[in-house]
Amino acid sequence: MAFNIASSPHAHSRRSTSSLMRTVILCCSLGVAAQWYFFGWGVLIQIALAGIVSVMAEALVLKLRHRPVVPYIRDNSALLTGVLIGLSITPLAPWWITVIGCLFAVIIAKHLYGGLGQNLFNPAMIAYVVLLISFPLQMTTWLPPSSLSAEPLSIADALSAIFTGFTTDGFSVHQLRLSVDGVTMATPLDTLKTSLTTGHTATEILSGPVFGIVGGIGWEWVNLGFLIGGLILLKQRVIQWHIPVAMLAALFAFSSIGFLVSPDSTGSPLFHLFSGATMLGAFFIATDPVSASTTVKGRLVFGAMIGALVYLIRTFGGFPDGVAFSVLIANMCVPLIDYYTRPRTFGH
Repeated sequence: MAFNIASSPHAHSRRSTSSLMRTVILCCSLGVAAQWYFFGWGVLIQIALAGIVSVMAEALVLKLRHRPVVPYIRDNSALLTGVLIGLSITPLAPWWITVIGCLFAVIIAKHLYGGLGQNLFNPAMIAYVVLLISFPLQMTTWLPPSSLSAEPLSIADALSAIFTGFTTDGFSVHQLRLSVDGVTMATPLDTLKTSLTTGHTATEILSGPVFGIVGGIGWEWVNLGFLIGGLILLKQRVIQWHIPVAMLAALFAFSSIGFLVSPDSTGSPLFHLFSGATMLGAFFIATDPVSASTTVKGRLVFGAMIGALVYLIRTFGGFPDGVAFSVLIANMCVPLIDYYTRPRTFGH
């Protein structure tokens, strides 16, 4: 008999991989529901499409690699990758955007490195970055929240817009982006970043219609949903607290310093915490056990690095939200982080 030990990280849990992945997907549901409520049926359609394509791509690659298909499909890792990609893509992005992202995530970012447990980068985030760089227009065409939308969409309209580019009434995606006052909408982070370059102050910008109580209409509730889901993951001990706490603490600290130094050129700490993909990144993306740091101190460094990079990219970078880029840069540093944060061997 042979006793085989896989490479780290080792999951100290009696739960199977499929159970852990399923729990993570279920804990996403509150954030998904909030995103669907504020941004329409396109959110659910993109998640469903991404999940189906990711599972099919996984099955195809496993078949080509002469691996058993059913056991690997049942671990739900491909499905979780699809859910994260579907959440990251704009609700009315063309269907082929979703397909390209899922194929790249599963085939290139995951199986090219050997499959689950061997990938260096988070597959969903590297696919998102590739799509954002390759198709910036389609990846930034967010609809206004339902309360500001001039044309509420039915599920038939959303399906038609995703697969044909027009709703059943003939409205294009660009026309759907117009709010009731005729202003083309963008995400709160994008609006803040763009408006600052035109000479407006943060106080003037944050009084606009797209901004809500804390982080923007819709987005603050989406982040709250993912925060609650993340706390459930912590309670269930599916993830550990080190990475999300370190990431959120670093983002809060850097944004507080920036806000104190120059309040007219940056958002408040709460704005950064409840805008964009902050909570999704902290609890569901950065905590990926394969691509994250494996030591206790390393997880704290890893999370803090992501939080600091998110603020720096949002404030000084060329993209409004920096969660995906920050996670990938931190993934690159994991071997170095783990090397210098190894626990001392007993007796040395």
